[in-house]
Amino acid sequence: MTCVDEYVAKFPGETQEVLAELRTLVRTAAPGATEKISYGIPAFDLNRRRLVYFAGWKKHVSIYPVTAGVAETFAEEIAFFRSGKGTLRFALGQPL
Repeated sequence: MTCVDEYVAKFPGETQEVLAELRTLVRTAAPGATEKISYGIPAFDLNRRRLVYFAGWKKHVSIYPVTAGVAETFAEEIAFFRSGKGTLRFALGQPL
C-alpha cells in the first residue's frame, strides 16, 4: 500500500464513506497536514510531527493516538468512543 486512496479503496462502500469523511475532517481541522501511509494505515503529519493515524475495520473506524492530554481535556466527549489506552473507535453507521 503506497497511498491513502489505495488504503481506503480496499474496504466495502460503507467503510470507504466513513474513512473519506474522517479524512476530510482531519484535512479541515489541520489544513497544512500532509498524509502518508505509516505502519500500514493512513497518517497525517503537521509541522514535521505525527498528528494522527486512522484505520478502517469490519464494523468501525479508529483514530490513534489519543494522548494523555487529549484524554484529559476531552474526557467526557470521548468517553463513549474510548477503546484501549490510545484509541477512539467509531461504529459504522454512527455519525463521527
